[in-house]
Amino acid sequence: MSIWWSLHLRREAASVPLARRLLLGTMETAGVDPDVSHDLSVALSEACANAVEHGGDAATEDYRVTAFINGDTCRIEVTDSGPGFRERARRSKRPGRSALPDHAPPPPMAAPAPAQAEHGRGLFLIEALTDHVRYRNRTGRRGAVVSFDKILKWKEEVPLMAS
Repeated sequence: MSIWWSLHLRREAASVPLARRLLLGTMETAGVDPDVSHDLSVALSEACANAVEHGGDAATEDYRVTAFINGDTCRIEVTDSGPGFRERARRSKRPGRSALPDHAPPPPMAAPAPAQAEHGRGLFLIEALTDHVRYRNRTGRRGAVVSFDKILKWKEEVPLMAS
């Protein structure tokens, strides 16, 4: 099974639940385990919130969300038109996960947020809830791309897999 969709959204807080609901509806219809769907929806919400908050200036009022289900993997990409990530080196934090190749742009260096902080945990949540995360700057244009993959688990009776 292969499913994909793409949204072009205004950089407004109201766009975040819209993207999350579309993802959850797609996952439920496809028969994805609710725990996996929840993890992906939280990760997507964090990536969208970052795009809304940091994804550009007054002249750049939009961002894009694209989701792909291909076989047992879901990949989500959130692309904005902001200043992009700062050039600091860091590798994938989880052993056994794919590290970024040497030629890839370095991901952001996020310092851990203080325990009572209400902001600053988004990238850490995305990394904790998904199997592989990649940060990069857009090629030849302003903006950043956050993409993340998650291996899917299926409900016992999967409507789309049966057809």
